[in-house]
Amino acid sequence: MSKQGGQARWIIRAFIRNERGATAIEYAMIAVGLACAVAATVFGTGGSLNTNYYSKVNAAFPANP
Repeated sequence: MSKQGGQARWIIRAFIRNERGATAIEYAMIAVGLACAVAATVFGTGGSLNTNYYSKVNAAFPANP
């Protein structure tokens, strides 16, 4: 086996065994999942919360005193 062939195999094996990027990708996937959950919660309850609190604020501060 030539020196270059052995070195190429070593580089390929090192690349396959390297898991440093896998951890970053896993954390990114967790962050995206949490962001989607928060966005779904906010958009899902936003309309009812807005209507509920807006009516209470209007009752507390009438437009024509």
